[in-house]
Amino acid sequence: MSAYFVIISLIVVGRLLASLFPASAPEVLNRVVIMLCLPALIFIHVPTLEASTALLPLVIVPWALLAVSIVLVLLLARWLDLPREAVAVLLLLLPLGNTSFLGFPLVEALLGAESVRYAVVYDQFGSFLIVCTHALFVLAWFGSGQRPAVSDMIKRIATFPPFIALVGALLLGNAWFPDWLMALADNFADMLLPLVTLAIGMSLRLRLVPEYRRPLVIGLLSKLLILPAVALGIILLLDTRPDIARVALLEASMPPMITAAALLSSARLAPPLASALVAWGVLLSAATVPMWYLLAMRLLS
Repeated sequence: MSAYFVIISLIVVGRLLASLFPASAPEVLNRVVIMLCLPALIFIHVPTLEASTALLPLVIVPWALLAVSIVLVLLLARWLDLPREAVAVLLLLLPLGNTSFLGFPLVEALLGAESVRYAVVYDQFGSFLIVCTHALFVLAWFGSGQRPAVSDMIKRIATFPPFIALVGALLLGNAWFPDWLMALADNFADMLLPLVTLAIGMSLRLRLVPEYRRPLVIGLLSKLLILPAVALGIILLLDTRPDIARVALLEASMPPMITAAALLSSARLAPPLASALVAWGVLLSAATVPMWYLLAMRLLS
């Protein structure tokens, strides 16, 4: 568990350094991660995957959690008469966790480097595709923009660097990499943890939002406790292989996705609520993620 506290420590360092850098610094670090670190990590680990039905839970779990999230949010919205913009935030941030930026380093730290390839499947065929479909429709439905065309969604998917790397790694592998290129990929992959954690720390804004207190509590309880419990039930129901099950549960327990919160802010859909959910989610996950990890090691074996 010391690896987890190293990650938390780096987030704290990023928060302390935030005032020394321009406001755009986290975005720059995230772009480096998207353009270089994640593709490198994917090319290193994905070629070791073997096509198998055992991988299906890694795809089923995130999409099942999306369905549960939609039903849960719509029921609570009607029951509690939640503001329209708060409903949009919950519809995005409950099913979408930080499965790559925070998930990959945590999976590697807690479960080992060989488990990262499974986290990639969960992230790319789950979280990423949900962002490109469900998230865009929610933003268009609740915001002022037009509904995205199918061609726009396909273009977003086809031009996303980690997805391009995923296709390349599946089709080409990495056996053709010369030694210098593999060493370069290793170095870029090693940069993932410090860059991501520093960027998260720099962008954290731990603000209380009194006008959104109820949806904030709903969001945190659902994302960090209820949905991981649902994921555990699905994993057990599917009789998932233990090594894959642990990754699926750990990814399902990640706090809300920073990218989704940025999309909500750009659409002017309750930015304070979205930012608070991400910030408090990361902070509280310091307690909840280790809990789910220990439960996974005990039950999923």
